[in-house]
Amino acid sequence: MFRRLILEDSAPLYTIAAFLTAASIFCSFAWHALRMKRPQVERFENLPFDTATPAAGEPANSSVTAR
Repeated sequence: MFRRLILEDSAPLYTIAAFLTAASIFCSFAWHALRMKRPQVERFENLPFDTATPAAGEPANSSVTAR
């Protein structure tokens, strides 16, 4: 039969390594966000609204007429 791998002893190590990896990524993003210069923050805060999108009830193509 196949031999089972015993991972119970190293499970806490994997858990701590995963937590430290996730925490370091989060801290890195937060650090870069806090160090951003003001013009870059203003450019990012308006980023989703830079492109013109149609209103909710308006058809996307203006050549389409309602019947």
